[in-house]
Amino acid sequence: MAGELEDTLVGGYRRLAAETPRRRIDLELRALDILFATIFGLLLLPVTALIALALLATSGRPVLYRGERVGRGARFFTMLKFRTLDRDAETRLGPYLGEELVRRTEVEYTRIGRWLKASQLDEIPQLWNVLRGDMSFVGPRPIRARFFAELTEDLPAYWQRLVVRPGLTGFAQVRRGYETSMAEKLAHDLEWIADRSVRLYLRTLVSTAFRVLGQTLGGGNRNA
Repeated sequence: MAGELEDTLVGGYRRLAAETPRRRIDLELRALDILFATIFGLLLLPVTALIALALLATSGRPVLYRGERVGRGARFFTMLKFRTLDRDAETRLGPYLGEELVRRTEVEYTRIGRWLKASQLDEIPQLWNVLRGDMSFVGPRPIRARFFAELTEDLPAYWQRLVVRPGLTGFAQVRRGYETSMAEKLAHDLEWIADRSVRLYLRTLVSTAFRVLGQTLGGGNRNA
């Protein structure tokens, strides 16, 4: 996939993202990313081990899902998650977005996959992505290259998501749900990019924590 879209993404959008001036706040947020990823990674080591063993026992290998995503500056990276869906589910779900994706995903969950998804524990391995600098705790959600190429045709401002690192959570996730149009989600993402600050970063993390707790206790599905 990366090879097929190399000319479009690297030749055009990578240059546009690179020409966008960096801000000092990005260095401050990167420092917070490293601090929090290190602390949470160490604290969650026992949970990580238990989840890995549970996945091996209930659905076998692979324990981790590895998906290619478009990151800051249109650079590709491998996003990690605990596997929540049956093997090769991404191939079957690949063409879908939004409500249709939600509906089709329901039949693909492994025995503990729905719970991992609702609790967001499936994203613990992304702490490694944060430490590597592929991702941040807060930012636009990472997207597959295929969908990025399609969305930039309909939403010309979509490339601006490449100015910052994709996030574990973001404005669009704490404010809206799957039913939200891609244009609305983009508006929230662009608001974060324009107004990003330490205060908004911390506030978004706290809002996410409360949202996930409510979804976990209430048995609901989280938003993507």
